[in-house]
Amino acid sequence: METMMQIAVILSILNSAVLVFLIGLYGRMALKTRAGYSIGLVIFASFLLAQNLATVLSYVTMAPFFGTEALPFLMGISALEAAGLIVLAKITF
Repeated sequence: METMMQIAVILSILNSAVLVFLIGLYGRMALKTRAGYSIGLVIFASFLLAQNLATVLSYVTMAPFFGTEALPFLMGISALEAAGLIVLAKITF
């Protein structure tokens, strides 16, 4: 597997870990407050977690099919998502 693809996989796994943390945090808020906004955040983060897990699976199983020209874009998408999720976790926590 190419180095950029490995970085994209690692970043997607990091994204998944941050999303699990956020789901737990938002879940506790939802249980305490019963606020619709917190419940919506749990649902949104859950869908985003499912997307990240599917991304990891597709990157690992289909790595040979991605052209080397696409790798910087795949890594960039994962990196931007990681940055956004880390900022969101920092603001939330």
